[in-house]
Amino acid sequence: MKILVLHGPNLNLLGSREPKIYGSETLNDIDRKIADLGAELGTEVEFFQSNHEGVLVDRIHQAAMQKVDGIIINPGGLTHTSVVLRDALAGVSIPVLEVHLSNVHAREDFRHRSLIAPVALGQVSGLGSSSYLLALRGLLEHLRSTSQ
Repeated sequence: MKILVLHGPNLNLLGSREPKIYGSETLNDIDRKIADLGAELGTEVEFFQSNHEGVLVDRIHQAAMQKVDGIIINPGGLTHTSVVLRDALAGVSIPVLEVHLSNVHAREDFRHRSLIAPVALGQVSGLGSSSYLLALRGLLEHLRSTSQ
């Protein structure tokens, strides 16, 4: 199976950006953990980060053409604002899990609403980089159970 992990705006700053909220791990650290788990679980994982909404939409469209089996996405601030990102995910019919490092529901009110959640299988948040690892396990379990 092939899983695409999409990282949205500002996640390239992890490690230096608000470490009390997002931790001290860099995006490369997190990707390495996910890749290691993917190898352990026998799946290929590809990573992509962009600070640009349209570039993320294009990558989602490309994922459909490449027959990607599932998407894990941390949309960052686009979670709460991007109808086009939501529509791109809905339009490709690829199972998706939404991930957040921080507990968005314990933060500012505007972060409580996700435009992505209604088109996702689920959401994992508040557990730092472990959110991604749990999402990978959950997505693979879902894909394997539905392919039988």
